[in-house]
Amino acid sequence: MSASDLSSRTVLVTGATSGIGFETARQLAERGATVLVHGRTPEEAQAATDKLIATAGIDAGQLCGAAADFTHLEEVEAMARRVVAEHPHLDVLVNNAGIAAPEQHTLTADGNEIALQVNFLAHYLLTCLLEPALTTDPGGRVVNVSSSLHRTASIQWSDPQRARRYSRLAAYAQSQLALTVFAADPRVTAVSVHPGVCETELLSLYAISGTPAAEGAAHVVRLCDPATEIVNGAYYDCDQRIEPAQAATEDRTVKRLSKLADQLTGHTT
Repeated sequence: MSASDLSSRTVLVTGATSGIGFETARQLAERGATVLVHGRTPEEAQAATDKLIATAGIDAGQLCGAAADFTHLEEVEAMARRVVAEHPHLDVLVNNAGIAAPEQHTLTADGNEIALQVNFLAHYLLTCLLEPALTTDPGGRVVNVSSSLHRTASIQWSDPQRARRYSRLAAYAQSQLALTVFAADPRVTAVSVHPGVCETELLSLYAISGTPAAEGAAHVVRLCDPATEIVNGAYYDCDQRIEPAQAATEDRTVKRLSKLADQLTGHTT
């Protein structure tokens, strides 16, 4: 397989209806991959696939919609069951969906701080539930779209929901640190990547201007390519592998986070 040919690959991209996720889905499909396009609702997922067909000339046979609102963990579970049933061989999972934490402390119906759940816990649960489908063949992997802001974060173990002291930036950064730590979980072959500061709905957290989302997506797509060799837990800033925050590579932190995530999602191994 050449580096430009992904025609034998099946990839699920979360948060694929806009921004980096949409551009990641487009670039993967343009290189031949079958792409599961995730949206919060079936209608949003269908609209994204229709746009890919109309604007990028993607073959409809390469695209499949997948829907789940990540503020409801039961929807994540239902989507995972459908994916395993319909796509028993999944080469890559791109955990991309994300939101900026709101100004006011907000809990989901599951009782979790909303940024922690959407940006990390839902992806943790999805990854665990997709294990039967995620291939162990060479090149199979999970790509977590994280953030350089993980370096500013700490996980509040005694108050992960940040009920006692809430800051939207700290809540967002905590979710990104958790996602980066999760890449080092030995149960999965995974990397995390900061795709750069891009013109997306999250731009206000970083700067007043950014690069096009397609440029950030290119860094994600490179890590989806089996020609790109990876080391479990590696962290990339755009296309450069660098060391993440120290906490992201500590075995104790990885194990502690896994235990916390299992508790908060109700997942049992």
